[in-house]
Amino acid sequence: MAIDWLQGQNPVLQALLATLFTWFMTALGAAVVFGAKEISRRLLDFMLAFAGGVMIAASFWSLLAPAIEMTEAAGGRAWVPAAVGFMAGGIFIQIIDMILPHLHIDFPMEEAEGIKTSWRRSILLVLAITLHNIPEGLAVGVAFGALAVGSPHATFAAATALALGIGIQNFPEGTAVSVPLRREGMSRLKSFWYGQLSGMVEPVAGVIGAAAVIIVQPLLPYALSFAAGAMIFVVAEEVIPESQRAGHTDLATMGVMIGFTVMMILDVALG
Repeated sequence: MAIDWLQGQNPVLQALLATLFTWFMTALGAAVVFGAKEISRRLLDFMLAFAGGVMIAASFWSLLAPAIEMTEAAGGRAWVPAAVGFMAGGIFIQIIDMILPHLHIDFPMEEAEGIKTSWRRSILLVLAITLHNIPEGLAVGVAFGALAVGSPHATFAAATALALGIGIQNFPEGTAVSVPLRREGMSRLKSFWYGQLSGMVEPVAGVIGAAAVIIVQPLLPYALSFAAGAMIFVVAEEVIPESQRAGHTDLATMGVMIGFTVMMILDVALG
């Protein structure tokens, strides 16, 4: 079986293949544009909130909890790597957020964030979702890289569950890029291209994350917590506020709850 074959591979290769899957799910979501030019804002808000819920659950169940358990097993202060790594991840994404030019869905051009630029609206929309995908790729990469360390708290099943959860929530993110671009008059093919383009950063981030923890094994709890902090920053600063911007607060809140539940079930059942 494919899973058995994957389990026997080098963790860096596992991370690459897993993040190629998450990229594929982004492309699959972007492909929705071939069947629909428009998607209701209510549905889009629910999908974004669902993605946020998955990211929140993954941050704890797949990243912070294993980091704490690893540190406790090694006899260290369990909260130190978790706290330091978590805050470092959030600060890292905040710096990128301040520098990288990007624009969120349905925001006017004057609300573009990052360094001022003359780049087109389509590029700025892609970069906004790309910013989401950096911590997601890192999280999957670090989870698979942890397998090389041999910790009992890092398992292939848990890493696979994380990749599956990230892949599921990447589907609406791909749709969230391609459909608005199509609505603005871009061709279906170009809308799809830009939608899937936003997920290309994940394999790169995944390989970097896996290789880093293998090379510097003592950093593993910090790396897991770093990925968690990066994801929580994105959820709190962008995903949830964006999903509630149009006033669908109850629907978006339920989307977060459902996304969290789905990821929690995946991690507990498979991990």
